[in-house]
Amino acid sequence: MTSVVAHPVVDRHAYLTDAPLRPGDRVRLVSPSGLGSAESLERAVGYYRDWGLDVVVGEHVLDPHPRAKYLAGSDETRRQDLVDAWLDPDADAVVCLRGGYGAMRLLDGIDWSAMRAAATRRDGRPKLLTGSSDITALHEAFRVHLDVPTLFCPMPANDVFRDSETIRADVHRWLFEPWGGREIVGPKTEVLVPGRASGRFTGGNLSLLAGALGAPESRAVPDGILFLEDIDEEAYRLDGFLLALLRSGRLAAASGVVLGSWHRCDQPDAVRALMTEYFADLGVPVLWEQGFGHDPDALSVPLNVDGVLDAAEDGIKLTVGEES
Repeated sequence: MTSVVAHPVVDRHAYLTDAPLRPGDRVRLVSPSGLGSAESLERAVGYYRDWGLDVVVGEHVLDPHPRAKYLAGSDETRRQDLVDAWLDPDADAVVCLRGGYGAMRLLDGIDWSAMRAAATRRDGRPKLLTGSSDITALHEAFRVHLDVPTLFCPMPANDVFRDSETIRADVHRWLFEPWGGREIVGPKTEVLVPGRASGRFTGGNLSLLAGALGAPESRAVPDGILFLEDIDEEAYRLDGFLLALLRSGRLAAASGVVLGSWHRCDQPDAVRALMTEYFADLGVPVLWEQGFGHDPDALSVPLNVDGVLDAAEDGIKLTVGEES
């Protein structure tokens, strides 16, 4: 008789009341996408060790790819580092060092059943994945296959982490303080469409979300509050990405939309006009320039947790946690 292995039940809201990390916890550093440098790796390790964490670096994070200089080693070695980090029974968080390109190339070779079995820490709380940009592919996959909370945040091997004290302080707070009740409205945030909504936070980098359409992770369209941002894209390409999400049903499923930074994209007025064209008549509240993404002082955003969006002309609130 074949026995059935019961996977642990993951509480995706565990960090609303309990901080994800404490000094002494173990974090595993991996490079699922682009290749960094020895100097940026040393800097990243230093940040997390200075925060009192036990840092373990993936074996292959500085391996060059035999063909593609834009990848941190082969798909096999990048996948091995990611899986080994998550399966480590002593790991409390897996921190992606940087983005670039390549995370989506890893997904089809991952044993998601084994990953689900290892999704909880020794104390019963879920493990945490952190990263942004290209790591959107992992955020989406971890939501679908593991149903764990994740943190869309700047990555420690990137220059912005070094250059922005605001970023370092914000990431530290998300790691070492509970998430519930936290407001995540940026200094430039405006109301594009007023209204109120609640639901699960999902999304990330727009081009990565569009590029994943048709993959297993996109088959069940999530509802809730959709976060979108991008970098280095002209308006016509953003238009194409948004059209793809519209035709897939992803936009129609959203109860609210939060538009982050559009760093080094087309002219701001052109991008805003495009977003207005897509979202003004969607019938849901929409925020403009919330600040997460590739902004030089980018805010972090928790994903796969619930929250509330209150977009009023006389005050904006974007709150982590369920409505009381």
